[in-house]
Amino acid sequence: MKDFSTLFISLDQTTKTTTKIKALVTFFTEASDQDKLWAIALFTHKRPKRTVNTTLLRTWAADLAQIPLWLFEETYHIVGDLAETIAKIIPDADTTDERDLSAWISYIMDLKDKDEAVKKEQILYAWSVLNAEERFLFNKLITGGFRVGVSQKSITKALAKYNGQDENTIAHRLMGNWDPLSVSFEDLIMAENPLDDLSKPYPFYLAYALEQNPSDLGAITDWAAEWKWDGIRGQLIKRQGNLFLWSRGEELVTDKYPELAELAAAPTKDFVIDGEILAYKDGIPMNFQALQKRIGRKTVSKKLMAEVPVIIMAYDLLEYDGEDIRAKTYQERRALLYALINDMPLYDHILKVSDEVNCADWSELAALRETSRSRHAEGFMLKLKDSSYKTGRKKGEWWKWKVDPLTIDAVMIYAMRGHGRRANLYTDFTFAVWDGEALVPFTKAYSGLTDVEFKEVTQFVKKNTTDKFGPVRAVKPELVFEIAFEGINESKRHKSGIALRFPRIKHWRRDKPASEANTIGDLKSLLKTY
Repeated sequence: MKDFSTLFISLDQTTKTTTKIKALVTFFTEASDQDKLWAIALFTHKRPKRTVNTTLLRTWAADLAQIPLWLFEETYHIVGDLAETIAKIIPDADTTDERDLSAWISYIMDLKDKDEAVKKEQILYAWSVLNAEERFLFNKLITGGFRVGVSQKSITKALAKYNGQDENTIAHRLMGNWDPLSVSFEDLIMAENPLDDLSKPYPFYLAYALEQNPSDLGAITDWAAEWKWDGIRGQLIKRQGNLFLWSRGEELVTDKYPELAELAAAPTKDFVIDGEILAYKDGIPMNFQALQKRIGRKTVSKKLMAEVPVIIMAYDLLEYDGEDIRAKTYQERRALLYALINDMPLYDHILKVSDEVNCADWSELAALRETSRSRHAEGFMLKLKDSSYKTGRKKGEWWKWKVDPLTIDAVMIYAMRGHGRRANLYTDFTFAVWDGEALVPFTKAYSGLTDVEFKEVTQFVKKNTTDKFGPVRAVKPELVFEIAFEGINESKRHKSGIALRFPRIKHWRRDKPASEANTIGDLKSLLKTY
């Protein structure tokens, strides 16, 4: 655990990518293969399942620190992180245990079927032999909240430096349904012929948001424009009679969309399609709120499938007949994509191509972009016609040209402290609009202000709190903020009858008194535009 603790501290104390990669390479050089494998798993969000209830951890930590539970809870609220609170509040270790990372993970996983007394004994032992940094990581692992500021791209670069392999090869191997309990580091990373995994997707090519005028990109004839659909990015894989569907979040979601299963029998060459999982009914896309009814469901009823049917809206073709074609140009890949789907007319109800939008100039495309919301689209994707399909987020050849967000001016009525480095600041806010003489809460937001502004708002909250509800503070309704959001829908779950998509603070309206904030009527009028 000591080596991994050193790595974690190195990663946590710097924002420089080169420094992080250097620390990772050092760890991969010195650690055991099993520790390397588990480190990769943790950094790519493959965490061990929680085996101990956090309520028990709180109780045991408070008892060990000899403080009342309410004081522990108040301390936790201030610190903002349970693992850190426990690590700091309990007594220092009085001995040591030199087990490595993988051994401690096995230790945690073995607690799954133990009774409460055994779990307590084992946890207290671990706390008594780990130093503060190691104990913090142990707590992170056992609470299932392990996160660290290192990207998968950095992991890929570090592994490529460590073993001299191509970055794209490493990135591809890290994708897919691998499990640190059933694969070795040698087979996953080092072997010349890694385990054959028919389900393995390719790393996604991600675009940056377009911030300049599109005319700065050059002639429109060099670019392809496609609608940016409001669904879930995914890869549809057909290999050797098997069908797999991966989300961009590296989740295998094949079983969640059973209507697509018939594509496994399609009489075509094998393929890997990059596209959008899209709610689609009666020949038109549905909004994202409809798709949300199916997200997270372990089983999907026939009724729900009928209410919210899905399709794959194909953007690109990455593999055809077993050949990786990502190096071909966008136009070449699209020609093959059209040919592939034209050979499957019987599957048009579940697999479509997102057609290119042809305009004479950028101004015509800009005018068409303003109709995006009525089409349940977010704007356009702009792709250079001679671009290859790259790995990760790159600038220059693919751009997201989204419509401007919707906005509303709202009054802050509740505030709650943040977490981590912002645990001493109020950063999570509830906003309301006017309904006659009353303020009706309609959304929460916690991003969009600078650190200086968060500090100002925190001072306001401290001086203007009118009531307390646990960690939440009711405040005088005086501060007005412009709230930006991507979409708006009716909702029976919310008092306001409204649900927003991706709400965030756009601007602090210091120029507006609370009386001039928007109304619930203003919000509902926006429903007609989306």
